Amino acid sequence: MALLMAEGALAASFAVSGTNFQVASSKLSSDGLASYVHTDRSADGKGHPVALLGLDKATLTDICQSARVKTPLGTVVFKLSAGGDAGTVTARNLVIDGEDLVGDARFGTAEIGRDASTLDEVPGVTGPQGAFGLQAGDIEVSEVRSHAWSATGGNFRLKGLKLAVKLGGTQCF
Repeated sequence: MALLMAEGALAASFAVSGTNFQVASSKLSSDGLASYVHTDRSADGKGHPVALLGLDKATLTDICQSARVKTPLGTVVFKLSAGGDAGTVTARNLVIDGEDLVGDARFGTAEIGRDASTLDEVPGVTGPQGAFGLQAGDIEVSEVRSHAWSATGGNFRLKGLKLAVKLGGTQCF
């Protein structure tokens, strides 16, 4: 899936909703990171600049994802959470299209400013030739807070999954 996303095959058939969402975790780690600037498109054609973040093997101590959604009944919060006391959350080939990322980070062997077409830390995640890219050999980010437009991945394991939709509910942060 990461390969299809990076090559644009998935992006062409995956229009983002037009509503970004919050992602939070106490700790995210991966054996590698590859990232470059990308543009997501919503169904109406509007572009959303993002940093495409590719993680080959991601482990999170917990996860919270939430979005405010307008409905005929009023604004609801769609909220998904997992991990914590139930165990870790894992994902392979995780690709997050985020507009920001906040946290305390440690990067191993970081390469910042590398041509995105030559990224090789995460299999299948490369960008267009001449585009700004970065990669790191291994990463750990604590107190993760991000706003994203999309997230895709394979083999998600969400221990202790909880999904809620509530009028006037609270978001992750």
